[in-house]
Amino acid sequence: MTSTFIPNPAFGRIGIMGRANKPSVIQSIYQICDFFHEQGLPLLIDHQTARLPALDFARLGNIATIERSLLGGACDLVIVVGGDGSLLHAAQVLVKHKVPVVGVNRGRLGFLTDIYPDDLNIKLTSILQGHYQLEDRFLLKMEIRQGAHVIYEDMALNDIVLHAGKSVHMLDFHLKIDGLNVYRQHSDGLIASTPTGSTAYALSGGGPIIHPSMDAICLVPMHPHTLSSRPIVVSGNSEIKIRIHKDNRTQPMVSADGKPSVPLNQNQRLVIHKHPNKLTLLHPPGVDFFEACRTKLGWNSYAEEFSMDN
Repeated sequence: MTSTFIPNPAFGRIGIMGRANKPSVIQSIYQICDFFHEQGLPLLIDHQTARLPALDFARLGNIATIERSLLGGACDLVIVVGGDGSLLHAAQVLVKHKVPVVGVNRGRLGFLTDIYPDDLNIKLTSILQGHYQLEDRFLLKMEIRQGAHVIYEDMALNDIVLHAGKSVHMLDFHLKIDGLNVYRQHSDGLIASTPTGSTAYALSGGGPIIHPSMDAICLVPMHPHTLSSRPIVVSGNSEIKIRIHKDNRTQPMVSADGKPSVPLNQNQRLVIHKHPNKLTLLHPPGVDFFEACRTKLGWNSYAEEFSMDN
């Protein structure tokens, strides 16, 4: 499909990232490059994406490569091709640059990747014409502290998960929020989720769906050994501390956004709070969170009744 030439595009330098080495991802990368070459706009692709085995780099045309950690600082807009996991991975390196990020959905659900392949040229044209909306999403920062020292830290756009690894034993831990005792719990673990992550693992654990505009953190127990233990929603500015009880019998592990887990020992504390940086998501026109819930979560939309209301 030939695109319309845009004389004064809203963005001047475009970055491209992809993670999965799938034919569908490679096909969309080719299509994106063709589109922006027609616009005469400079393109950058990070080294890791450029080295995907299925990618024919010569097919991309005139495109420069750059270290992934530097891509966000060199671009006005970054396009991430893949599923939500690809965008979560991209967020780790792009959040510090405050560059707008838009996702092309080549995954399964795609709550974070707004553009479908069939609409790619139309949506990109609209974005270059200045028709889009920006939305900041906050991240969580986790620290494992031992005494006064931080021995490990990471960040997450979706969630930070305390779990028991491969063990079938429950964890035994204490939870504090803003210095106040909440509970001692026996469970398979705890999910600390942002509103962005409320439609991911936390939802599978029985947590609520939280609108992305909310400044809140949700704590979802994983298979708690009591019927009264329920998800808790607290302020986004809260500080959450978890300490493993001395009677705990298995090795607790912690993971941020599904990355490889790290151990949390009995003499250490897990501290979770809002990350100082935010990720700026760019949405093309027509993106609606509730419509996404209806289509991706299988809600019955009663489309004809909405039409009558209008």
